[in-house]
Amino acid sequence: MKKHRFSSIDNTAFKQQHLPAFWIYYSAKRILCYFFAIGIFCITMGIILLSASNSITEIEINYTKNCANCATFRENANNFKDECSCSIPFYLPQAIQGKVYMYYKLYGFYQNLYQYVKSRSNNQLLGMDIKNVDGCTPFTYSNDGLPYAPCGAIANSMFNDTIILSYNLNSSTHVQVPMLRSGIAWWTDKYVMFQNPPLSNLTAAFNGTAKPPSWHRPIYQMDEEMPENNGFLNEDFIVWMRIAAFPTFKKLYRLLNRTGYFSEGLPPGNYNFIINYNFPVTMFDGEKSVILTNLTWSGGKSTFLGIAYMVTGAITWLVTFCIIGIHLRNRRKKPLLSDQ
Repeated sequence: MKKHRFSSIDNTAFKQQHLPAFWIYYSAKRILCYFFAIGIFCITMGIILLSASNSITEIEINYTKNCANCATFRENANNFKDECSCSIPFYLPQAIQGKVYMYYKLYGFYQNLYQYVKSRSNNQLLGMDIKNVDGCTPFTYSNDGLPYAPCGAIANSMFNDTIILSYNLNSSTHVQVPMLRSGIAWWTDKYVMFQNPPLSNLTAAFNGTAKPPSWHRPIYQMDEEMPENNGFLNEDFIVWMRIAAFPTFKKLYRLLNRTGYFSEGLPPGNYNFIINYNFPVTMFDGEKSVILTNLTWSGGKSTFLGIAYMVTGAITWLVTFCIIGIHLRNRRKKPLLSDQ
């Protein structure tokens, strides 16, 4: 008689899958404790996040309508050298303590369109080949045949309003609030994703290129006061090139230089925004705002995350009570015993 081909397998616990195993038994009591603890954690985190958000002092000034005359002028202007500025006074009812951040906010500007996002040259932005405009359609070459630097739709549409904040000490004395233009970009962006050409003379390095058609000045003259803040390392430019996911977004514009009257932050009182209006928004029915705020450990002023935690905790507790009800109902049901 022929021997079975599997008869040679050792009759061991391992090969016969008879090893001891641990079976996790989730009792109703244990599950209810888990759900109840998760609910407590979520609601507690929600309360903490909402408290942190409410402790932030923030003021937003929408200057689209306040600068309506400048908006009309900018839409009809043919020469970018023509400038229009407007002044917006406002009152700060309470001090903004600590580090103060100035943001600009755009409404209705879609940066997440596929063709818009792809319209850039990373090789050019790394300073490897500033005349490389591959992928920058439709902003690749000027009418003179010179490559744009920087090229692409993102760079061409860069936000270029100039915002100056002044503080009114009294009716006749106005002090310009000192603001920092450096330190607003991500470290990885400035030192990894963007680099200037190797030449120390940026004017010579960008020779043979043209500025984007919507720009007022070339990339190597973006900041006349800080030479190191020119070229592709200009932090306003770097901040703009980080794409926003939603049509309404804000981006960091300036940081408060905490010196003199402003060593503790922005004191309460009368202020004034002086805005050089350059960035057009009426063509796409958009709006512009400027925001002054401070931050906490949880970030900026936002109630979304706190409310999300609160809702999650409430739903978890609701499920917990439903499980308790089902468990108690099933415990009351006893099996029928036949008479013996």
